[in-house]
Amino acid sequence: MTLAHRSLGLIAAMAFFSGLAEQACAETIISKSVSYFTIRGTTAEELDHELNRRGPLTKTSGLRHPGATRIKFGGAVTYFEKGGRCRVQEARITLSTQIILPQWKNRKKAKPGLAMIWETLSADIKRHEERHAEIARNHARDMERKLLRLGPERSCEALQARVAAVSKAAIDTHDRDQARFDRIEAANFEDRMMRLLRHRMKAKTLN
Repeated sequence: MTLAHRSLGLIAAMAFFSGLAEQACAETIISKSVSYFTIRGTTAEELDHELNRRGPLTKTSGLRHPGATRIKFGGAVTYFEKGGRCRVQEARITLSTQIILPQWKNRKKAKPGLAMIWETLSADIKRHEERHAEIARNHARDMERKLLRLGPERSCEALQARVAAVSKAAIDTHDRDQARFDRIEAANFEDRMMRLLRHRMKAKTLN
């Protein structure tokens, strides 16, 4: 589940280098961190209650979730003028992702069967949130490429307006892709968990 994941638009930094031939360049700056929230319990019901009580809250749905990924886009675009035309000199997209995962405090006191279910569930939560971060990284790089491919304009003000439109469209596409991923994952959750549990049980039996 994605959480608070955008800063709409880029920070446009106007830079003019009249008469200089500048080559457009890009540098995607990506950071990722992981944080945890603690849950306690020795039964499935207690763990479920803790996840619903302590999980990260999404502003869009007003609901808590077992995991989340906070995603924030930013960046800067610089321009230069030559021959009466304005071009993109540099596009630098920044992306910050913070993955939030549950951490079971008193796991050792629970029965082995519950521990196996938790290991399966927590691994799936981590995979899900890592995929959210990956989707964001792919979109950040794609946004950068689109900005660098923008053709020249008669004024830097006109080019800046195009940059704003492209960046907003890219963020909107990113949001739709993240929402689509959540819908697919939710629809397949039960089948996926049963398949993962069977695989884990089989592996444990073989060992």
